[in-house]
Amino acid sequence: MGDLDKTFRAIDVGDGGDGRWAAHTRPLWSLAERWMTEEGRTPEGAERARKLFETHMPELVPVLDRLVRQLDRPDAEAFLTLATLRPFFSGCTQIGGAGTLLRTYDFDPDECEGVIVRSDFLRPVIGMQDAAWGLLDGMNDAGLAVSLTFGGRFVHGPGFAVLIVLRYLLETCDTVDEAVRRLRSIPISLPQNVTLVDHERAVTVYVGPDIELTEAPDACAANHQHLPVPDDQERFSRTGRRLAAVRAAGVDVAAMLQPPLHQTAYDKGLGTVYTAHYRPGEGRVTYHWPGESWEQSFDAFAPGERTIRLGRRG
Repeated sequence: MGDLDKTFRAIDVGDGGDGRWAAHTRPLWSLAERWMTEEGRTPEGAERARKLFETHMPELVPVLDRLVRQLDRPDAEAFLTLATLRPFFSGCTQIGGAGTLLRTYDFDPDECEGVIVRSDFLRPVIGMQDAAWGLLDGMNDAGLAVSLTFGGRFVHGPGFAVLIVLRYLLETCDTVDEAVRRLRSIPISLPQNVTLVDHERAVTVYVGPDIELTEAPDACAANHQHLPVPDDQERFSRTGRRLAAVRAAGVDVAAMLQPPLHQTAYDKGLGTVYTAHYRPGEGRVTYHWPGESWEQSFDAFAPGERTIRLGRRG
């Protein structure tokens, strides 16, 4: 029992080559190492991950190499491909509309990096970073925004953690249609729901290691895909209830900050860590918590940190 606080940081890492990104990442490496599979620690596994990255994300290879050099660790390259990670599961609810994307991120706060990052790897991108350079959600200077939720099915296959896929889409795509086309050919290791918005269109797609990319009925997502949700999973995650609630509310920040969309089950790893509202056409994002908010933008990105009282644990 006790108050649960989380410190969030905002950092500008530039192109990743001047030491700022590495200075942030090095202290987190012990956490990063726990995410790696045993296969990914072998020379053969590292080589397969590198080849997969070169095949599906060639534009990011120079950035990968630049970041690896900054860390100067034998396991850095395999980890930073994000093709050697153990499965991870989260909550989350999200909804998109033309020019706007609103999402909650529900996870164990101790396992969430909590870093708002502005980068210029290939182009300006702002988002909530995880796994060193992956993104939970974000936007680029073309007015495209993307966000993820876990797809709810406990299957795992070869491919990338969706965190690096969101990074890749924002670094290389200008529109929803372009991003969806690229997403169709990228292997993703876990079932994930990806919501994408630009100034004209909003869509949610279902992806995973065992299905072809499928468009959802609307631009909403919780933690299931096209199959019925088992009763025990619904009792634990309330995914159906949350999806119905966000559909009824629409893009409404106040609704996202109230139950059932704002969750407090932190002891189960399903408490809301933050709510993000992207307006990518304006180049702005506001991170919300009950009673507090923090806005960042391409025109006025402000590095710093804030400690937020999320609630109580236990």
